Amino acid sequence: MPLATPNSVVALADSLRVTFAPLSLDEVYSLADDPANGAVVVMSGMVRNNSEGKAVVALEYQAYEPMALEVFKQIAAQIRDTWADATRVVIHHRTGKLAVGDISVLVAVGCPHRAEAFAACQYAIDTLKHNAPIWKKEWYSELDGTLHSTWVSIGACEEG
Repeated sequence: MPLATPNSVVALADSLRVTFAPLSLDEVYSLADDPANGAVVVMSGMVRNNSEGKAVVALEYQAYEPMALEVFKQIAAQIRDTWADATRVVIHHRTGKLAVGDISVLVAVGCPHRAEAFAACQYAIDTLKHNAPIWKKEWYSELDGTLHSTWVSIGACEEG
């Protein structure tokens, strides 16, 4: 596996993806695993059933994929600059309509030590949410059974 360079080259072992297909925890963990790791930290973002007191029935994600992948590359490069021992960076984000309980984003970072793996993983998801051109539409169910929706940039969300 190539080592990090001063020019912040993303390692060839990294996996950065925007996809319509369901995400797999097992696959992402495997992609982040490396014999040099003492820790692999995985963050799984899921569709929850509520937002700001409203009953959420689904989320719909759209992304400007070429730019989103560039943001993912920048995140991986910054991780390598900050946590030089990081062995693998995995960032996968879904697009399309997702049901409550579906995984919308998986971020995993492998490092020799857990503190760096936790910090790098948190940096990755926080930066992705604020910088990636990804939008979500929240589908709400009203008491009368009607559905309403609102588009929100994921960067406007503090969590989830």
